[in-house]
Amino acid sequence: MLKRLDKIRFRGQRTDVFLDLGDSPNTSDTECSEEILMKPRPSLEMKDTEELQDPAGPGTLTMPAAAIQDYQRAETDRLNDLKGHLEIALLEKHFLQEELRKLREETNIDTLKQDLEKERSKRLVLEQKLNLDQKETMYSWLQAWLYNRFGAYIGDFRFQPEENTVEPEEPLSAKRLTENMRRLKRGAKPVINFKRNLFALSSWQSVYTSAFAFIIYMNAAWHGWAIPMFIFLAILRLSLNYLISRGWRIQWSIVPGVSEPVEAPKEDLTVSEKFQLVLDVAQKAQNLFGKMADVLEKIKNLFMWVHPEITRKLYVGLWVALICSCLIPYKLMGFMIGLYAGIKFFLIDFMFRSCPKLRDKYDTPHIIWTSLPTDPQLKERGGATLSRWIHPTVAHSSLGTALPCGISLEEQTGRAYNTKKGAFHEVFNLSGDERPLAVCENGWRCCLINRDRKSPTDYIRNGVLFVTENYLCFESSSCRSNSSKKNKVIKLIDITDIQKYKVLSVLPGSGMGISIATPSTQKPLVFGAMIHRDEAFEAIFTQYTKKVTMTTATNPET
Repeated sequence: MLKRLDKIRFRGQRTDVFLDLGDSPNTSDTECSEEILMKPRPSLEMKDTEELQDPAGPGTLTMPAAAIQDYQRAETDRLNDLKGHLEIALLEKHFLQEELRKLREETNIDTLKQDLEKERSKRLVLEQKLNLDQKETMYSWLQAWLYNRFGAYIGDFRFQPEENTVEPEEPLSAKRLTENMRRLKRGAKPVINFKRNLFALSSWQSVYTSAFAFIIYMNAAWHGWAIPMFIFLAILRLSLNYLISRGWRIQWSIVPGVSEPVEAPKEDLTVSEKFQLVLDVAQKAQNLFGKMADVLEKIKNLFMWVHPEITRKLYVGLWVALICSCLIPYKLMGFMIGLYAGIKFFLIDFMFRSCPKLRDKYDTPHIIWTSLPTDPQLKERGGATLSRWIHPTVAHSSLGTALPCGISLEEQTGRAYNTKKGAFHEVFNLSGDERPLAVCENGWRCCLINRDRKSPTDYIRNGVLFVTENYLCFESSSCRSNSSKKNKVIKLIDITDIQKYKVLSVLPGSGMGISIATPSTQKPLVFGAMIHRDEAFEAIFTQYTKKVTMTTATNPET
């Protein structure tokens, strides 16, 4: 402060202009006392002048008056400078006190203390952590190294709930349906061709190719190279496919290739053509799904003991295979299996295909597979058993002299001789050996349109159509008695013409009716509204042709 005050040059007014120290702000008691002590200073100065004037005694003047005045004037100037310095110091003190007061008002000491304590606690925690980190440096380094190397793989094993996404179903479209069927046909073509080649190889269609393949396979099986040979063939097939994909033309097949006509895509189709196209595709899909369902149901029934005798054979065979696998060395077992597979594929299957009767007696896999029932066949057997208990007398009276092979007596009594109105031969007044063919065991639902009649009740009749070995039988659903005149029985040999028929020309498609002409009717009878029209037409026409051929062979004149 003193250094700062020394640097300040006081440039003020005269002594009488300055305020007294008592009027200055924030003056203290000490400051006022100093001013009081400084006031009697002029008396002392007067005494000094007097002494100077007369040092030896009064009346003597030793110093000149001008020197005294200069001395007084210098002292006054010094006092004025000192007073100015004091005033400046008091003003700065006042200003500093004001700033200190403002700072105390603005800052909160308690808050600062709390923040300071928090920072100290954080510092202590960090110091503790730092100490722990220094102790566990090796562990942390190892953990970081493992995370950097295997962290990405560990993250893949996190369990997350599976998202069930429902794929939107496409609307029904004739174009899309036909395209999917063509895609399915193209996708299944390699598998079908491979199956055809295997069938041709085992059937010895090309004697030299089959003999060459048989010698190579048996040689590989004898030396235990059967599995390496199959792997080599797979590699060879992939190599050929690669060359074909690169543009090479390689075509080799045991079965000669059949060029299928390529159908050009039709863009402008009429409504009837679109409807017929959808019907054709739906029929193919129905047949395909039916075959797949039959295979799956047979496998399911095989393992579910639906047919205990067949499943028992499988059960015993698995136990024998288990015991052999435990006792016989695997090399010898592989040799035996490979040798048996080659003999069966090239020789036994060829003999069974050439001799069907031998196959029906001794081909165990074929017998088991054909004997396995599907679910519809199980339902039919259940219904046949129930109808046999309901109509025991009818079942026994309708037994034929000859039964087809592979069909039991119980199935024939329950399935072939009963209709909705009762026994089949009684409903149509036929002999006991007349029964529906296997194709139409339950009949085809249709409506009989007799165009010779004019009455509306006789013009159209709803019912079921059956075909037997000698007759075409129509059972009307409106009849109440078993011997109703509304039922229709037509001999197959009396039919003069049979063809497909379209009842209403305005409807799309080729129609759903069959027209049958007989000598007793002026106009052909029409069986319309048949869902399975093509199947019924094929069955009726085949049986009709067979019957006409037999009649012509026995009576050439007719």
